[in-house]
Amino acid sequence: MNSYQIPLFSAEAKQRRYNYPFPSTRYQGSKRNLQEWIWQEVCALSFDSVLDVFGGTGAISHLFKNAGKQVIYNDILLFNYYIGLALVENASVYLSNNVVDDILTFDLSNYPNFIERNFHGIYFTDEENRWLDHVITNIRYKLTSIYQQAIAYFALFQACIIKRPYNLFHRANLYMRMSDVTRSFGNKTTWDTPFEVHFRKFVAEANHAIFDNGYSNKAMRCDALELPVTADLVYIDPPYFNQNGVGIDYRDFYHFLEGIVHYDDWATMIDHNSKHRRLKRQKSEWSSARTVLQSFENLVARHQNSILVVSYRNDGIPTQNELVSILRSYKHTVRTATLPKQYVLSKRKSKELLLIAL
Repeated sequence: MNSYQIPLFSAEAKQRRYNYPFPSTRYQGSKRNLQEWIWQEVCALSFDSVLDVFGGTGAISHLFKNAGKQVIYNDILLFNYYIGLALVENASVYLSNNVVDDILTFDLSNYPNFIERNFHGIYFTDEENRWLDHVITNIRYKLTSIYQQAIAYFALFQACIIKRPYNLFHRANLYMRMSDVTRSFGNKTTWDTPFEVHFRKFVAEANHAIFDNGYSNKAMRCDALELPVTADLVYIDPPYFNQNGVGIDYRDFYHFLEGIVHYDDWATMIDHNSKHRRLKRQKSEWSSARTVLQSFENLVARHQNSILVVSYRNDGIPTQNELVSILRSYKHTVRTATLPKQYVLSKRKSKELLLIAL
C-alpha cells in the first residue's frame, strides 16, 4: 500500500481540545447524535491520527478534529467529499455575508436551466428549480476558493435535504409537500421556507464549525478498498443492510446532490427511465448483501495494524457475530459497546453497535 505522509505536529498540539459545534443535518445515517457516546468509548485509547473511511456527513471526522487528532476524511461520493473539504480539511476559510450576498445575486449574463428543464414537478417548484440553477452557477463561477465553494455546496445540500419529504430524493413526490391536506409527519413550514433562508442558515452553521486544530487535516475521495493511507485509528461506518438484505444506497438516496456537483455531466449520468431522474446505477462491493462481508474482511485486513472502530447495528447484514469473528481473526482484543436506538420511520428497536478492536 502506498503511504500518505501525515505531517508532523508539535507535542503541544496533542493536548489541545476544542468545542466547535457540528452543523445540524437530516442526512440519513449521520452519527451526529452519537458523537458524545462514540468519544466516551474511544477517548482512553492512545492514538494521534484518525482515518474515517466512510466519512458521510463528516460528523465523526469533525468529532476527532475537535478532540485534537490528525484527521483524514474519505468518501467516494463527490458531494460528500465537498463536505469533508468544508468542515474537516478547511481550517480558516469562511463565507462572509458579502460573499453570500454575491452568491445570491443573479447578475451573470446567461444562466443555464438544466434543473428547471429536467426536474419539473419532481422535487421542487419551478421557481425553486430556477433558483438552484442560478445559485449553482454562481458558486461555480463567482467563487475562486475551493473551500468557499465547498462551504457553499454544503449549505446548498442541507437546504435541499431539509425541504424534502423524508429528507431524501428516492421518489418524485413534490405533491406531498404541495397538497393541502392534514399531515401526520413532516414540517410544511420548513418545506415552504425559501431556499435563501435555509442557505444562509446553513452557511452560518458551517462557519461556526470551521477551525484550525494545529494539524494538516485531509479530505479524500477514494474507494474504501483503494485508500493510499492509514492512521493510528481507523473508523469504519459502512453502508447498512437490514435483515432482509435491503441496503442504504447513499448515491441513490442523494443522487440529486451528487448531480449538483457534476453539473456539466449531469445529463449523461441520469437514468431517464426512472420517474425521479435518479443517476444510472453503479455496482459496488458495498452495495450488495452478498459481497459486503468479504469487502469488510478485505478492509479489516488492509488496516489490521491500526486500532479499528466499527459502527453498525445489531440487526443488520453482516451480523454482529460475523463482524466480531472477522475482527478477532486479525486483532487480539475486540470490545463491543451498544446503545439502544429507535430509528426514524422504523418500528423495530435496534441497538447501535461500536466494535473496538485492538
